[in-house]
Amino acid sequence: MRLSVIGCGYLGAVHAAAMAAIGHDVVGVDVDSARIETLAAGHPPFFEPGLEELIGEGVASGRLQFTTDLKAVRGAAVHFVAVNTPQVKDGYAADLTYVNAAVQGLLPFLSPGDLVAGKSTVPVGTAATLAERVTPTGATLVWNPEFLREGWAVQDTIDPDRLVAGVPAGEEGERAADILREVYHPSIAKNTPFIVTDYATAELVKVSANAFLATKISFINAMAEIAEVTGADVTTLADAIGHDARIGRRFLGAGIGFGGGCLPKDIRAFSARAEELGRGESVVFLREVDAINLRRRDRAVDLVVTALGGSVFKKNVTVLGAAFKPHSDDIRDSPALDVAVRLHGLGAWVTLTDPEAIENARRIHPQLNYVEDRDEALRGADAVIVVTEWDEYRRELSPEHASTLASGRIIVDGRNCLDAAAWRAAGWEYYGMGRP
Repeated sequence: MRLSVIGCGYLGAVHAAAMAAIGHDVVGVDVDSARIETLAAGHPPFFEPGLEELIGEGVASGRLQFTTDLKAVRGAAVHFVAVNTPQVKDGYAADLTYVNAAVQGLLPFLSPGDLVAGKSTVPVGTAATLAERVTPTGATLVWNPEFLREGWAVQDTIDPDRLVAGVPAGEEGERAADILREVYHPSIAKNTPFIVTDYATAELVKVSANAFLATKISFINAMAEIAEVTGADVTTLADAIGHDARIGRRFLGAGIGFGGGCLPKDIRAFSARAEELGRGESVVFLREVDAINLRRRDRAVDLVVTALGGSVFKKNVTVLGAAFKPHSDDIRDSPALDVAVRLHGLGAWVTLTDPEAIENARRIHPQLNYVEDRDEALRGADAVIVVTEWDEYRRELSPEHASTLASGRIIVDGRNCLDAAAWRAAGWEYYGMGRP
């Protein structure tokens, strides 16, 4: 099939490349000419494992093209809208400026029978409103939310754990669902669950999934707060309750909390939309989920300050990590970068390193000292804090090797990803999150 993807940021670039990889002819459109130039040359404008190869192969084969000219979408059977929905500057709600502009821009180029498939995360009720603008063209609006995990986005797009299609009622919806089944034919052939529902449910599937994951993370961080005043070990606690099949161990890792471009803004937008619907009390707990998450950043900073005798002023602190999670260069609402900036604000000489996110971090926070090489970053440190659990920090860095580089012997484990006993045995003062 011939497909178009409107918006070639993180979601759109991955989706376009993945659709080309499974055999479709795809044109990606974006207003950012520099981004399009990079993509057209066969390179992603951000780091995501496996994406460079996927885009390069798609461009070289001719199945994948990128342009700033919206007219190029004419003739596509399905138009995916994959633009950003950031948090508004003066509140919690989602900013739908880009979604509205993308759909409005598409209207002159739609033909009867086309599908406009929304993939952006939007407040419930958005699709029904957009459908009123799309339907007069003879095209059909569907809502097909994404469930990507940064660091595994290529895999999650090509081989998803489920597909959701919000469609209009009746024969029009049945036809739209059949077209989406054709788009995702390799996944359908593997019996991937394909859930056909109404617009509102499809929108809620995405935001409720993110709300649940955020709640699970903040729950274990709340337990970490209790552990810190009782002497309990939150990692053992998580292991114990995680054996319960009803709970599970995944997303029960206490630490400095979640960040990135999805969970924080999505739970805030969900709260804002619930208030608009007169049901704010139904998700009021999400405000506390957000608050717990932000408190863990404070706690990480406090641990460093306490370990250094009550002040970090003019102390050398090495921060291992800048991205909000490993296998990504995304620094949006990154707890790791936030901790580094806070320590700098307290007067510490902060040296920050990250395998992929240094350039992104430097553009936003040039006041920090950035070092690409991990060992060079550790040299002369009075204290070290791990804030992004890259393998080269949690598995490949031994406490014995770190001892040959750092001046001090203080290690703060902001992700509870290190072997506490091994670091203590090597002479380090180890501080974890919710650990004795």
